[in-house]
Amino acid sequence: MKTIAPALEVISNSYGSSFTYTKHAQKTNIKSHLWHYHPEIELVYINGGAGKRQIGSHVSYYTNGSLILIGSNLPHCGFTNEQTGNINETVIHIKPEFLGSEFFGAPEMRKVQNILSQSKGGIAFGGETKKQIGKKIEMMENQLPFERLITLLSILDELDSSKDYTVLNADGFSLELHTQDNDRINVIFNYVKDHFQESIAIDEVSSLVSMTTPSFCRYFKKISNKTFTEFVNEYRLVHASKLLAEKPISINEVCYESGFNNFSHFSKSFKQYTGKSASQYRQEHKIIIS
Repeated sequence: MKTIAPALEVISNSYGSSFTYTKHAQKTNIKSHLWHYHPEIELVYINGGAGKRQIGSHVSYYTNGSLILIGSNLPHCGFTNEQTGNINETVIHIKPEFLGSEFFGAPEMRKVQNILSQSKGGIAFGGETKKQIGKKIEMMENQLPFERLITLLSILDELDSSKDYTVLNADGFSLELHTQDNDRINVIFNYVKDHFQESIAIDEVSSLVSMTTPSFCRYFKKISNKTFTEFVNEYRLVHASKLLAEKPISINEVCYESGFNNFSHFSKSFKQYTGKSASQYRQEHKIIIS
């Protein structure tokens, strides 16, 4: 069976700059579907739209855009594609000590250093923080390198002061992975991403990474802090959330298109995961459905 190799993304700094600034118009981020990692810390602002976030072992659904800070070597998928409906996506990549360790040791940089350290869990910002910081990130496009650097430091300082945030990977994903771990996790996550709508047999997945089923189950729990079955179910529930918000199809169809083969189990699981019934969730998000 063909599997997708793990993608280590190699990133070069923008010309004349100590970090990378890239702005993608809607539908132009051709690498958005890839499960990848890189040593650079990543700050992403998605202007509008709705879609999935997969960061480490965390999977969730965002609406009305997203502002995310992702730590060094924390594996993640892209956040936009041709169905997302966003206006644009701006991505900033910075090396953990891109201005030198002594610079970040200065008292004035305490908050910047703190937010960069917290980013190892992946952080999503909401409310006014998302709105105001998003504007600043997009404003950087037309700034000269020095002014752009000052704006970036200001943004990081403000993010550390924000109270409107969620640590996405709070329950744990082993971030200090060996190369072999990266290979295995990439194969596993890519397989789930491509096959979650089907029945997934644990022994088949364990064979993909050359492990026995018991060893694989112990390994996945140790790495992600959740069982493989829990991870697959969460992935399916997030997809169901997306369908409920975006597609005017029956809840029964949502159940089966998300990979569940039992409606009662789906309904119970969805309420446990979101705190709402599928119909309540759809009612609250109906404005998204065209």
